[in-house]
Amino acid sequence: MPSTRAIAAVVLAVSLAACGGTPPARQEAPAQSAAPAQSSAEDLPPLPKVPFPAARPMPIVEAAFRFAATHPEVLSKMPCFCGCENRGHRHNDDCFVAARDERGRVTAWEPHGIG
Repeated sequence: MPSTRAIAAVVLAVSLAACGGTPPARQEAPAQSAAPAQSSAEDLPPLPKVPFPAARPMPIVEAAFRFAATHPEVLSKMPCFCGCENRGHRHNDDCFVAARDERGRVTAWEPHGIG
């Protein structure tokens, strides 16, 4: 199992490489508490189909999305440097997660993080 530090490095690499395209209309997620999200690999929605190639091999992209689902406290403190803040992204978590339910579980992905 990769360490949290290794996964964070993958997330950063994927997010830096995934800066392109126009994101779909955003659905605001509820405010997050300091507690980690309750998402697990079993209850995550499938990644969206996109008309562009993934920035990295799919196992790495999937790992980055899993990390985003379970560690919003990390990605919400990481700025994105690709200019996507001009399209409504507040931080790196917004490059991966489009919406969470009231308990913090991911209900929709942001395709921007794939490629």
